[in-house]
Amino acid sequence: MRTEGRQRMDKVVASAAAAVARIGDGASLAVGGFGLSGVPTTLIRALHDSGARGLHVVSNNCGVDGGGLGVLLAAGRISRVTGSYVGENKEFARQYLAGEIEVELVPQGTLAERLRAGGCGIPAFYTPAGVGTPVADGGLPWRYGPDGTVAVASPAKEVRAFAGREHALELAITTDFALVRAARGDRHGNLVFHRAARNFNPLAAMAGRVTIAEVEELVEPGELDPDLVHVPGVFVQHVLALTPEQAAEKGIEKRTVRG
Repeated sequence: MRTEGRQRMDKVVASAAAAVARIGDGASLAVGGFGLSGVPTTLIRALHDSGARGLHVVSNNCGVDGGGLGVLLAAGRISRVTGSYVGENKEFARQYLAGEIEVELVPQGTLAERLRAGGCGIPAFYTPAGVGTPVADGGLPWRYGPDGTVAVASPAKEVRAFAGREHALELAITTDFALVRAARGDRHGNLVFHRAARNFNPLAAMAGRVTIAEVEELVEPGELDPDLVHVPGVFVQHVLALTPEQAAEKGIEKRTVRG
């Protein structure tokens, strides 16, 4: 009985292809990463190879040209993006202005809290961020038409005053799946993130109904200090152990040298 229980708790999958096999056309995804830090590049490539289309992506940014989520974007696999930063990606700008993709821009802190709230079962919350701007008043272009006019605009949000200050109502975010990358993880799905990779990865992991984590170092249960675990295994359904080569693959967003 105890052996069977341990086997059921083992969430390690054999390959990236097996990990993303259930993600189909039109699925919604929360994807971790901050710039190029903590981006689940191996899972993203496997999802590209699977052929899934019409994906709704929630992520801080949508990758760069040829990297991260930019791989799916360039292939025309993403139909909608909810994010807070869309720079550094010329193809993203082209698709958005051409009306090929729908984009919901969200203040960065609000996006983080919407994901966290979704993971905690909180349906909505009020925040002062965006009050008095099109973020709350509506009218932000979500999708352009072929002629350059706004085909879909953001709706106005409910605004209420608390302690004499106005706040806008923001809805929590949950997604069908989440893709994250952790520095360390065990077979039960407990995850530890490193530095900037901790910004959005834990929040994305919480928001996904089915969360898939690629880990740079896989350890056995009990090897992680419980006080250092950033995401407990209850939020994670599948774990992919990266090869040393995959774990070492980390992009540099802006290469600089000393004068």
